[in-house]
Amino acid sequence: MAFSGWPAEAIEFYEGLAADNSKSYWQAHKAVYDELVHRPMTELLGELEAEFGEGKIFRPYRDVRFSRDKSPYKTAIGATLSKGGYVQFSAEGLAAGCGMYHLEPAQLDRFRRAVADDISGSQLAALVAAVRDAGIGVAAHDVLKTAPKGYAKDRQRGSAQAVRRPGSSSSCEPRPRCASGWPSTSGPRTCDLSPCARRV
Repeated sequence: MAFSGWPAEAIEFYEGLAADNSKSYWQAHKAVYDELVHRPMTELLGELEAEFGEGKIFRPYRDVRFSRDKSPYKTAIGATLSKGGYVQFSAEGLAAGCGMYHLEPAQLDRFRRAVADDISGSQLAALVAAVRDAGIGVAAHDVLKTAPKGYAKDRQRGSAQAVRRPGSSSSCEPRPRCASGWPSTSGPRTCDLSPCARRV
């Protein structure tokens, strides 16, 4: 079937899960998850596959082994795309992004040197500014408090040196049939993130 969006019941499912993240809630609403949450994601990934590659949906169960939060279920459904990209749906809405969740030491060093270089660093700054002007967020996880050793702390791009996991994302607010036209309207916005990803 063609992707037609997520119905209001999918949003209500995640709102309920946020209020009662328990096995009993999950089991009582498993059919809702399968039909109204998981199936639309599968359909969306099918429509995106030609351009972004095969999609892989994450398991709905949280890894709580090393977490103080023992809630067993994720409050969002997420998927990665083999050619780069991430899609997520939750009660907060639909989000898409790209970037690097984990940089190997050699990649991190290459990224930092590119940021520090006057030519490539200026080009990257211009790309980030253009992405933000288009209404797409640019953020990072696991950011150092200051520029790493060996890099000037007073440079205009010093904050980027502290980034360890760069990425960009775009999102929309939840509404009935959320993102029913997403492949045609937001798909190109995800493509616009690719220059930033290639810099990594």
